[in-house]
Amino acid sequence: MRVWGRTALGAGLALALVTTSQAAAQEIVSARYDGPTTRYPHGVLGDDIEYDTLLVRLSDGREISARWARDIVFEDLAPRVVDVDGDGAPEVVVVESHESQGARLAIWGLTDGGNLATKAATPFIGTRFRWLAPVAVADLDGDGLVELAYVDRPHLAKVLRVWRYEPLRAGHVALTEVATLEGVSNHRIGWDYIAGGLRDCGQGPEMVLADAGWSSIVTVTFDGTSLSRRQLGDYTADALERALGC
Repeated sequence: MRVWGRTALGAGLALALVTTSQAAAQEIVSARYDGPTTRYPHGVLGDDIEYDTLLVRLSDGREISARWARDIVFEDLAPRVVDVDGDGAPEVVVVESHESQGARLAIWGLTDGGNLATKAATPFIGTRFRWLAPVAVADLDGDGLVELAYVDRPHLAKVLRVWRYEPLRAGHVALTEVATLEGVSNHRIGWDYIAGGLRDCGQGPEMVLADAGWSSIVTVTFDGTSLSRRQLGDYTADALERALGC
């Protein structure tokens, strides 16, 4: 009986370990917003409807969600599912806006317990009805770490900001601003899309944007320290799409 008991206990422990491992192995495969709300009537994306809920689908088919009950909404077009920390499993990058502090870029992911939670975020801009428009989430300088780039207030300040995401020990992360560039934009008030984005035409990653006056198309590269800008030609919507396609 003692031998049988030890064997059964070992089998039970092995089953528990397998179950825990399977749960931990679940990954985010898609994401969307839900819970439409009008409690933040900015209208920068063409209407007064934003969202209070982030919903993700996992690789086992389950859906889990997180909801802002007050103060914050997702002021965004769609969540971006991308591996930010380099572990092979995707996170979700979103634009959030606070009712009195404006927008920030936030990274959501799964906790060890399988819940959906914020992993890191940039500071809020600081003023209500001030927004940011994402440009890229990628390793822009080839150092193995992912950068997150957005245009801060594309209708007003028109500043490109680049932040580096660096996983640290004990589950902590550092999200550090590493470069800025003035005089570019990627959105006009009321548009339900963000112009430009990221391309790689064989020379490495390039961000494609409009200049501040929307008269020309520019590419911007990051070398790990600073941003370099190059003009491609006159701006039109079609020319911008062609530039993205190399």
